[in-house]
Amino acid sequence: MSRFRTVIRRGLWGLLALLIIGLLLPEGRHIPVQGADSHDWHPQTFWYHPWGKSGVHKGVDIFAPAGTPVVASSGGLVLYRGDVSRGGKVVLILGPKWRLHYYAHLQSIADSGVWLAAGESVGSVGDSGNAAGKPPHLHYSLLSLLPMPWRRDAAPQGWKKMFFLDPTAHFTLDRDG
Repeated sequence: MSRFRTVIRRGLWGLLALLIIGLLLPEGRHIPVQGADSHDWHPQTFWYHPWGKSGVHKGVDIFAPAGTPVVASSGGLVLYRGDVSRGGKVVLILGPKWRLHYYAHLQSIADSGVWLAAGESVGSVGDSGNAAGKPPHLHYSLLSLLPMPWRRDAAPQGWKKMFFLDPTAHFTLDRDG
C-alpha cells in the first residue's frame, strides 16, 4: 500500500509541476490577422447576445480581405486542424497559461507543424462554415482551461465567462508584436 501511495504522490507532484510550468510560460500577444488593428473589429461583439445558434458570441470577428494571412496570436501546441460545421476550416492551439486559441472561418489552413511560435502562419482569412456568403473574417476565441469563477456574471450564459476570455484584451495593438 505504501508503494501505491508513493506512486500517487509523485504523480500528483508531477501534475502540479506541469500545471505551474504552463502558467509560467510567457505568452505572445499578437493580433491574429496580419496588418489588422482595432478598427477591424467591433469592440462590443464579445459576449454579444443574441447571436445565432450559440446564443452568445464568445469571440471577436476580425474583418479582412479573403486570403489575408492569419498568424498565431500566441505560441503553442496545435491540437486540431480541420473542418467543423459552424466554424468551417478551423485551427485549435493550446498555448501558455493553459489557454485554447480557436481560429475559425479560415479560407486555408497552413501545414506548419505541431508547434507554432507566436506570429507563425495559421492560415488565411475566409468565410467558411456558417460565415459562407458573409464578409470574410477570422473568428477568434480564447478559452482558459482553468476556471476563473470571479468572471461569472448574470449575462446570458454568464457562467461560461469563467472560461471564455475577451480576445481584444489579450492581444496588443502593436502590429510588430
